[in-house]
Amino acid sequence: MRTFRLVLEYDGRDFDGWQRQAEGTRTVQGTLEQAVERISGRAARVVGASRTDAGVHAEGQLASLDLDTPLAAGALQRALNGVLPRDVAVVGLEEAPGFHALRDARSKLYRYALWNGAVPSPLRRERCWWVRGRLELGALREAAAALVGRHDFAAFRAAHSAVRSSERTLHEIRVDGEGGGQLDLVVRGDGFLRHMVRILVGSLVEVARGRRSPSWVTDVLASRERSRAGPTAPPEALTLVRVFFDSDGKSGPSGNARA
Repeated sequence: MRTFRLVLEYDGRDFDGWQRQAEGTRTVQGTLEQAVERISGRAARVVGASRTDAGVHAEGQLASLDLDTPLAAGALQRALNGVLPRDVAVVGLEEAPGFHALRDARSKLYRYALWNGAVPSPLRRERCWWVRGRLELGALREAAAALVGRHDFAAFRAAHSAVRSSERTLHEIRVDGEGGGQLDLVVRGDGFLRHMVRILVGSLVEVARGRRSPSWVTDVLASRERSRAGPTAPPEALTLVRVFFDSDGKSGPSGNARA
């Protein structure tokens, strides 16, 4: 049995998230496993580093695959891309003995795209959340800074989400761009709760719109109550950019990681 490390890119619009579900539900994991079985004749499990939600995209999802195959890594990558649908691709693949995507992931980088133009942008409508009106970026950055570090993010997770601990570490929240155009909220952390990034974004946008003060975010964090936080931002503007799997900042097969 050989272990392979894969870097995946996908358009999440027509997927019901990463994780395999009931028969008849289209997921990224299920689609990949079908492709593996088709080319190898063997059922195999593809393990992803992040369980992206329905509608969420990826430029650099990291995955591991254990497979008994005579194919070299390059040939396996070409074979998979030859049978996969157009909305998912293996952009990097290499043999990596002992690698496990979920266990070995150290941090994840997400980008959430906002369009702040006065008129709609047809070319951005499926990749950005259109937020109209003037945004106070200074207040947004002040609120975001309070979230960096190790905290209990129970207030920023989906209701009825069952996890052993809601403590997570955010390494950075960065705002790229200017008001009146496209703004990217870049969030990197050691892990994320269900809908966590989207709830963080929805809450920060409340601050940027002037509906809440920057200190409100700190109060919400301390409350641990989902009902106190802002709305859940739409999924189509969220992209998993890359997954880091060791302390040296490696994120995938050489030359294939997307930054």
